[in-house]
Amino acid sequence: MNKAKRMDSLSSGIFNDMDEKKMVFEAKGIEVINLGVGSPDLPPAPHIMEALQTSVGNPMNYSYSLGGMPRLYEAAAGWYKRRFNVDLNPKNEILALMGSQDGLAHLAMAYIDPGDIALIPDPGYPIYGFSILMAQGEVYPMPLLAKNKFLPDLAAIPEDIAIKSKMIWLNYPNNPTAATADREFFKSVVDFACRYDILVCHDVAYAELAYDNYKPMSFLEADGAKEVGVEFYSLSKTYNMAGCRIGFMAGNKEAISNLSLIKSNIDYGVFFAVQEAGIAALSGPQDCVRETARTYQRRRDVLVNGLAEIGWKIPKPSASMFIWAPLPPGYASSNEFVSDLLEKAGVIVIPGEAFGKQGEGYVRIAMVKDETLLAEAVHRIGQNFSFK
Repeated sequence: MNKAKRMDSLSSGIFNDMDEKKMVFEAKGIEVINLGVGSPDLPPAPHIMEALQTSVGNPMNYSYSLGGMPRLYEAAAGWYKRRFNVDLNPKNEILALMGSQDGLAHLAMAYIDPGDIALIPDPGYPIYGFSILMAQGEVYPMPLLAKNKFLPDLAAIPEDIAIKSKMIWLNYPNNPTAATADREFFKSVVDFACRYDILVCHDVAYAELAYDNYKPMSFLEADGAKEVGVEFYSLSKTYNMAGCRIGFMAGNKEAISNLSLIKSNIDYGVFFAVQEAGIAALSGPQDCVRETARTYQRRRDVLVNGLAEIGWKIPKPSASMFIWAPLPPGYASSNEFVSDLLEKAGVIVIPGEAFGKQGEGYVRIAMVKDETLLAEAVHRIGQNFSFK
């Protein structure tokens, strides 16, 4: 049986590869500190877990949930209003998802025909490009460069490419670069999308992981944003609910309707108990969100300050759960450095080129361990590498 040609463009993924290497080292008795996958290590707040536990005990919650609970949509709309001062109609401008990845992976099916072009950030989260390739579209990479503050230069996109493009994918605060975007940039995106009739897809998963009093904004805050785009929000990072698989898409009601139609043919909705936990998260006390952000800020400081002391100078991110670190002196290849780091120090980070061609020259460090383990990672690196 011959597999489909689209499978030729897929690999097992860098995270699976690094996990396999981790198991090899652990089999040798080496304790590995894994700062690769961006999976939260903190638990949800007690009121979220209690809502889940209570709902799991309700025998009425085990049927198909289909489109989702109206209370969840109202909670999402209320959260957006309080957080971003964005008004959303819970009836047609929000769609519940099995985690934001659900929408990120499937929306292209509604807009991309074979040969259509989508504008994808480079470096960028792999699902953006994957979704286009699975819809048999073509990817046009937009370089995210330090000289442009890791924002795409929309003016540099060739006219013939812009005319043929159907979608543009953005993500701020950004994974992997930890860059942020302001209102001026988002307004330029709206203008660009209007000019070329392009659907804007903005991933805002890290909006609440921000530091030093910085407050990220929503793309939907920009004038005219709902006319041209949608935003994907996940409860995974904000509320430490990664395994629950719940998020939502908000914005343009036509795009909401189109993705809803696709999802009605491929799944039966988010488990009712998980929706109840989502309602508790979005509507309940938000102290847990602020504490999570403070925790990541402390972790950031342990890593960046500690690595600076041993000669590896890294810019401090103002948001996200990642550090985008330029390669230390003496290294030209991110893969070479990542291999050395695991071999010599037992620390896993992700090579920048895993996120695209423009990621070469960097590694991504996920702040997903407690401060003691992060300090240990810095200590191991200092013992085994000389950056001064």
